[in-house]
Amino acid sequence: MKLVRYGKAGEEKPGLIDEDGVLRDLSRKVKDISGEFLNDKTLKMLRGLDVKKLKKVEGRQRMGPCVGNIGKFLCIGLNYSDHAAETGADIPKHPILFFKANSAVVGANDAVSLPRQSKKSDWEVELGVVIGRKAKYVSKKDALKYVAGYCVINDVSEREFQTELTGQWTKGKSCDTFGPTGPWLVTRDEVKDPQSLDMWLDVNGKRRQTGNTATMIFTVAEIIEHLSSLMTLHPGDVISTGTPPGVGLGMKPKPIFLKEGDVMELGIEGLGQQKQKVKRDK
Repeated sequence: MKLVRYGKAGEEKPGLIDEDGVLRDLSRKVKDISGEFLNDKTLKMLRGLDVKKLKKVEGRQRMGPCVGNIGKFLCIGLNYSDHAAETGADIPKHPILFFKANSAVVGANDAVSLPRQSKKSDWEVELGVVIGRKAKYVSKKDALKYVAGYCVINDVSEREFQTELTGQWTKGKSCDTFGPTGPWLVTRDEVKDPQSLDMWLDVNGKRRQTGNTATMIFTVAEIIEHLSSLMTLHPGDVISTGTPPGVGLGMKPKPIFLKEGDVMELGIEGLGQQKQKVKRDK
């Protein structure tokens, strides 16, 4: 299933995209596409619905973040071997973990707004993993059973804030609008292998990132195993699993960063596409 949250920001309603690409309303079945409704029992109920009997949603609708009331927004850094190489970084021995503030989360096609003092904002297409079951000390073998679904995330990053200001990476990752998520949540039963997904990102129509989740250093299952050994993962938590090469910071002969008026387009095989216009805070 492709589960969505549509409508004005802060007033999103739950829905799904049927096989014909038609948006259907789920308001009478669930209150939201959020942690409490992402368990296997509820997802099984939704899969069993006669979709044709669900109300069609007319008109063009804004797609909000595909997960509501996100608990933790966990991110894994330098998780693609080819991306680590372009930045000159060593291959990490364990998943590098940082957090993105929930206030950064926006819809897949909402504008990305650069902070007033930003000089080095960058793009990162990433596979998002949404937790559907409480996970503590989960084994790699069982880890994917705890996933509700997958989505596209643009882990927009301000590199100066991230690496040149005193503190942790979170400073450069948590700016408002720096977490476009969606357009939809694809349930795990439709993703045969999360380690075999093509992904891409364009800036102003020029291909910048091309990759595949096969080159992850730590797989989705390994990430869940590791994180769940450190903290309990709850339904509605989101994990952004790293980015392939082609980020602005790694451009040669010199880095290229986002500016007002730029347009980012990105997608992952089977999970949909995003498009954001870049603005600047006034």
